[in-house]
Amino acid sequence: MKTVGVIGLGNMGRGMALSLKRGGYNVLGFDAAPGVAEKLQEEGVQARASIADITRDSDVLILSLPTSDIVEKVVLGEGGVAANAKPGLIVVDTTTADPNSTRKVAAALGAVNVGLVDGPVSGGPKGAAAATMTMVLGGSDEHVAAVEPILAVMSAKRVHVGPVGAGHVTKIINNLLTGVHLLATSEAIRAAEAVGVNPEKLVEALNGGSGRNSSTLTNYPTWIFNGKFDSGFTMKLMRKDIRLAMDLLRSVNAVAPIANETGRLWAKSVDSIGDAEDFNRIVQFIDKP
Repeated sequence: MKTVGVIGLGNMGRGMALSLKRGGYNVLGFDAAPGVAEKLQEEGVQARASIADITRDSDVLILSLPTSDIVEKVVLGEGGVAANAKPGLIVVDTTTADPNSTRKVAAALGAVNVGLVDGPVSGGPKGAAAATMTMVLGGSDEHVAAVEPILAVMSAKRVHVGPVGAGHVTKIINNLLTGVHLLATSEAIRAAEAVGVNPEKLVEALNGGSGRNSSTLTNYPTWIFNGKFDSGFTMKLMRKDIRLAMDLLRSVNAVAPIANETGRLWAKSVDSIGDAEDFNRIVQFIDKP
């Protein structure tokens, strides 16, 4: 498997394509936006003009797309992956997606002898560019083993969590916890600040204690205290992931009052924080009756 195609060359896909190129693979690229793939040609990524073209020429196909609906159109639509794949192709879907949609796509690909591994990623655009991402993988042992050498050059850690769909379940739960951590930490910081405790010193202290979490360790020091809010991940995408988590919890009748309140707050934040804003802006949201 020497030729790897990447469909979707946005913040994450671009970094993954360049990491694969540095890793010695022949890398093809396609993006629906005109000119995006062509801009990467000077860095060694070969542009393809259509989904059909990149599918036919690839041994492994990486998808880096915003939503399950788009994944279904790319894979199942006219001129899509399923209609043009050669037998033995393996598709790795790095989208944070609906597990039910993932299983539907996997079944359709399986009918034409194409494998699917759901491999959503954590680490943001910087992680994609530096190949330091973490991937959680869903798929058969055979398919995961086959793509392991490729995934190893675009990520630092990979955990095979179960069959197809398990990767997306895990990533949705991960992002739900991130949403909880941001909200809870913002409340703690406002309370401490109100009684005169320096927020940065508070976070430093928390990171040495049992109250530390992803927000104190990463989000506040990297994107919030400095006012940059430039993680590369938007409110729109995070709200989508939280909605997916709420759907998952409802589907299994989970008793989850904290998660449910998190879902309500993230949904309500749309009234005051725009979709294009960095997702860390949620720490500025205060629920008003």
